[in-house]
Amino acid sequence: MLFINCGSLPLPINILEPNQVREDHPMSRRLLPLMTAGAALATVSSASATTSPYFTPLTESAPVTPANSDEEINAPWVVPEGVSQRNLTSMAEIEADPEQSVGRAPDISVPGSGEQDVSAGNAQSMWDMAAYDATGRFVFIPHESPWSAGLTRYDRWEDKSTLLWRGDGQGALGDWSNDYAAFDPATFTPNCTVLVGEEWSGTGRILETENPYAPADQVSVRVLESIANTAHEGLRFSHDGKTIYFIDEWRSGSIYKFVMKKKGDYTRGQTFVLMVKDFAGDPADNYNDESNVDEPRTGLAKWVPMTDRRGRYLTEVDPFRDGPTNDPRENDDTRGGRPAADELNGTPYGRPEDMEIGRLANGHEVMWFTATSENSVYSVEMMSKDYAMVRKFASGDTPTNVDFAPTTGVLNSPDNLAQDALGNIYIIEDAPNGSDTGGDIWFARDVDNDGVAESLDHFLSIRVAGSEATGMIFNPMRATEFVVNVQHPLSTDLSQVPDGFGDAMWQFDVSGAPERHLVRKLRYAGKKQAKKNWHSTWKCMDAMYEQMYSHNHQ
Repeated sequence: MLFINCGSLPLPINILEPNQVREDHPMSRRLLPLMTAGAALATVSSASATTSPYFTPLTESAPVTPANSDEEINAPWVVPEGVSQRNLTSMAEIEADPEQSVGRAPDISVPGSGEQDVSAGNAQSMWDMAAYDATGRFVFIPHESPWSAGLTRYDRWEDKSTLLWRGDGQGALGDWSNDYAAFDPATFTPNCTVLVGEEWSGTGRILETENPYAPADQVSVRVLESIANTAHEGLRFSHDGKTIYFIDEWRSGSIYKFVMKKKGDYTRGQTFVLMVKDFAGDPADNYNDESNVDEPRTGLAKWVPMTDRRGRYLTEVDPFRDGPTNDPRENDDTRGGRPAADELNGTPYGRPEDMEIGRLANGHEVMWFTATSENSVYSVEMMSKDYAMVRKFASGDTPTNVDFAPTTGVLNSPDNLAQDALGNIYIIEDAPNGSDTGGDIWFARDVDNDGVAESLDHFLSIRVAGSEATGMIFNPMRATEFVVNVQHPLSTDLSQVPDGFGDAMWQFDVSGAPERHLVRKLRYAGKKQAKKNWHSTWKCMDAMYEQMYSHNHQ
């Protein structure tokens, strides 16, 4: 793309027994209402009770409206009956308030060019894959800008955005020593930190914000040299928290995992790449090149070691090498994870992008990932620590709106994924971008939860000029709520659209959807997950208090 999941939600009041309420904790007065409303650590969904749609699907994609139209500002989405939308924040709101801040890549002067500047245009901010924290109070927004990328924290309680950090902008001139770019993924970790990764610009690094609740001038950030350099987008944790799954967004992109030597230590571990056993093509070639077009890329697969358990690489190419995202067949400076995967016969897919981790009906962990160039979504069932089963989960050939009125909409460039508390998967398109037809979000109906969808049900359609939808993620406090970003609309470029609304975050609530029994089921699943995970949530609440308030007593 020019572009985790929070798994769980409202915590039932009877979870906290009287002797468990921490009256001595300085934040107890504020946090107890939050806990009784519900919260849980944002890692992966353990649900496996997927359902039919709780809404009546749309029957067409939305027409795109002009930049800064009333629709963009007030209701950018066409939604089913009973689904509400409201704006949480936007570039226009934040930049009009001196108490708030947000990432916007500055114009960069080119030495020796006189008055010539390099501008990122409507890609100046690029709000991408939002990450809820475990308490549900904060949403972290990574900026996918081509230089000066950073991380913004949005406080839902205070309706306030704060730019925590960003690069110095010199990447626009080729100097990445103190600059970063194209932060596509953001993932809130079991350690109550935030990971972001570089995709189509920068050098393919993963960075960790170690104290994301702290004031901006106290935030600490480090590069995780232990994660192979790729074009990062999908970035998720396993259920047990010991593994980080990630991808390489390229037309011969591979699927990877990093298994920690010690749970919770992201700096040391072993890296693997996925190899479908029957694939006999050329892993360095594009997925649809003649060498690969007829080769199987589903079926039994093996995780092939790229490093040893101490993280020492086993390939000729250093997988941790910084570099541009280019074709290793033609260049010798490609970021290292790509050619290292080719050495090991890592199976190539057509621009794998986002991923989700959940469970199938049989209890096995499963990864879903989009393959945008293939117009497909795959599921990868973890059979053991060494083997997996790859299936085509959904594609342009999957029936739409089964047993409902048909839609003229079609799946187009699946990009992002989201997952609700029941384990239902939502597919977000890389559209409309420059098209006159809106970009869609689809509910993937897999009622038997076997890793193959029976229907794609037309859920939402965006009508904002020049934009795409990104960062759909469910609220860890309310199972019926989720947010979605409107990314890089034309209105972000103020030189072209004065007083433009810009990148924005919208909140949706499905509580009023017509299939009330399924909505109740969704709420109950959220409560069940929250009950399972509330100890982890307290851990992040402790971190929040220490980072937000301890500096006041120093």
